[in-house]
Order: sequence, then C-alpha cells, then structure tokens
Amino acid sequence: MKICVYAISKNEEKFARRWYESMKEADEVYVLDTGSTDNTVSILEELGSHVKVEVVTPWRFDVARNKSLELVPEDCDICVCTDLDEVLVPGWREKLEKAWTPGTTRCQYTYYWSLDQDDQPIVSFFLNQAHCRHGYRWTHPVHEVLEYTLGDEVVVSCPDIILKHYPDATKSRSSYLPLLELSVREDPEDDRNMHYLGREYMYYEKWDKAIETLKKHLTLERAVWKDERAASMRFIGRCYKNLKQYDEARYWYDQAMKEAPYLRDAFVEKALLEYELDNYDKVEDLCFRALEIKSHEQTYINEPFSWDSTVYDLLSISAYHLGRIPQAIYFVDIALTYLPDDSRLLNNRRIFKELETEKEGS
Repeated sequence: MKICVYAISKNEEKFARRWYESMKEADEVYVLDTGSTDNTVSILEELGSHVKVEVVTPWRFDVARNKSLELVPEDCDICVCTDLDEVLVPGWREKLEKAWTPGTTRCQYTYYWSLDQDDQPIVSFFLNQAHCRHGYRWTHPVHEVLEYTLGDEVVVSCPDIILKHYPDATKSRSSYLPLLELSVREDPEDDRNMHYLGREYMYYEKWDKAIETLKKHLTLERAVWKDERAASMRFIGRCYKNLKQYDEARYWYDQAMKEAPYLRDAFVEKALLEYELDNYDKVEDLCFRALEIKSHEQTYINEPFSWDSTVYDLLSISAYHLGRIPQAIYFVDIALTYLPDDSRLLNNRRIFKELETEKEGS
C-alpha cells in the first residue's frame, strides 16, 4: 500500500522535527504551510517533507485541510491527517496495513488528547482521520470534520495505533469563537457546532450567551448523542454556578445525570459545587455515586477531573469536616497515589494524622 501523511502548519518549528520523525513510516509526507515566519518550512523540507506555502484568506480550517489533502498524489491508498503537535507511536504503519481490509474507506485509532507528566493518558478517545484518497472532504470552518461523499463508509478499528497530542499552551484560540459563529450561521441545524459554540461562550465567561446557545443545542433534531447532550447540560449548570444561581445549577447537573447516568462527569461537577457551598454530606454522596461508575467511555466528552485524584480529594476533605478522620486519611492516601508530591495533599494528610493521634491519646 502507498500511505501518505498530510498536515497543515504555521510556526511549528519546535514541533516539526519530532512530528516528522513519528510520521516517516509513511511513504510520503505532505504539508501545507499557511504562512510561517519561523523555520518550520526549512526544517520540514530538510527532513524530506513535501511543503507548499499558501496563505488561506479568510482563514478556515476546512479550506486549509482540503488544500493540504490536494497535495497528496491520486495513487495514494491511505491518507493520514495529523497536526504538528501530535506524535504517532512507532509501528503504526504495520498496524494500519493489517487493519485495512479490502473495501475499507476509513480507520479509527486511539487518540491521547491529554497526557500527564508521566506521558500517561488523562483524556483519550477514538479518532478516525486515516482514510482512502478519494471521496473525502473537510467541512466546517473550525472543529472541522471529514465527510464521505461516495456512499456508505466502511470503517475499521485499530485501537493499537496510538496518536499522542502535545498541545502548545502558548498558542491563541482567539480565532475559534468567530469561526464557530460563522459555522453555526452556515448550518444552524448542526448540533455539533452549536454545542461547541455554547462551550466556547462558556470559556469566554459569556455565561448568558452560553446558556442560550447550549439550550438551543438541546432542542435541535440532530442533537441525539446522549454524551454530548449531557455535556451541554453540565455546561449550562456550570454557567449558572458562575452566576451564583445555585438551584438552577443543581437542576442542570441533575438533568445531565439522568441523560447519561453512565458518565461520572455530572456527579463530580455537582460535587464540586456542593463542596464550594460546604455541603459535605452531599459531596460525599455524589462522589460515592461517581465511583460506582467503573467504565471510562472513550469519548472527547470526558472531564479529567472525573478520573484523576479529584473524587478522592473531595472525599477526604468531606470526611474531615464530617468528623471521620480515619476515612479522611484513607481517601487522601488514594489521592496521593495520583499526585504523590502534591504539597496540599501532603499537608492535609499531616493534619489528619495529627488529629488521629490526638484523638487516640485523649
């Protein structure tokens, strides 16, 4: 098979070499550079990438992606789209070739969207940006998606292929909001981008606009994916929490729990609200209910705080305030298995142990 990687780039010199080294199992690597002012282009060309420079005006991610796909030769069998802040784990080509059965149009694989300091996944889900050369096009100005235009897709799964994401925290996302607004204007019935727009308003602390947009998402005919619906409900709750309308926040967290009772996120987020309001018995109940959920769904919806030390941290503090010191020690010790050097957790444990010693001596 002929396998090609394609990507877009702009001012990625600090990632370019690492990215290329993980992509070079492909036969060819193609990059559309959209106007770098650093050494991205020269580094990529030196390494062996085919690079074309073209500024996309007005900027749209889908246009740039389609232009980068156009660089890939017509006789390519499999195209793999990645970004320069991503790394494919070695051995990916052999796994992709084995998974790609006759008639396949697309392959999904594992994406580590967020990693901890030990390079272990915090948030992971399936991504499906390996596809056949013909019939695919990118749509939407931002949070762009691949659409197949030649009938029914045949999608295979290869979870052993792992793509890791190492985002550049210094890069601005200022273009996202206007592009999302444009995307919703272009297709006001698109549930995915309505959800993303509401979330973006929330990130910008535009609480009322976020609430209005997320509620609209819930009314759309295509808004049927329960995970995403529950996320919109949680975000509405989060907005009301920031507006200090706590009863409304509780209502929407409860709605999210009902919508997707198999996800921890609403239980933990409501527990965080009750913690801020010193309702420690409610915190405890919600955390225990969250821990009853053992399956970690592989979707982008998952919140890191639902699966890290947060639940055990909340349980330890709640137990302390409820006068159950041995339980506080038990849960802070579990929290410390996630963050063994965290000074606040260590200090909490010291306080709990001192209280336990005082109680034993009295």
